[in-house]
Amino acid sequence: MASFNWITALIGGILIGLSATVLLAGNGRIAGISGMINGAIRFSASEAWRWVFLAGMLAGGAIYEYGFAAQPTPTSNFAPVLMIVGGLLVGIGTRVGNGCTSGHGVCGLGRLSARSLVAVLTFLATAFITVYLVRHVFN
Repeated sequence: MASFNWITALIGGILIGLSATVLLAGNGRIAGISGMINGAIRFSASEAWRWVFLAGMLAGGAIYEYGFAAQPTPTSNFAPVLMIVGGLLVGIGTRVGNGCTSGHGVCGLGRLSARSLVAVLTFLATAFITVYLVRHVFN
């Protein structure tokens, strides 16, 4: 298991909050990634900012991983097919639930949204149950 570095976690949290705040203040938009991707696939000129935001997220992760990380990110031994199916189910869930963890957790809770609080608690409960089932029941 990778060691926890609270300084990089704090810096990452600050950067996430700052980017969400700048996007909301500058563009009037919520930094929910599922909505960001959904809007980006429309390919209209008015949605170009979404591509810039998404590219910045990918570039930031790559810069950290290959430039600043003290050790490589841990890998998973899960089957790729299960990872793809899980990703698709998460994507469907974000559309059905009208938002994802980033939109509800970072932006919604920051705006004191009761709906986002219920969503985040549901995400967490589902994650706890899933981890328990995968590690203790189906393993």
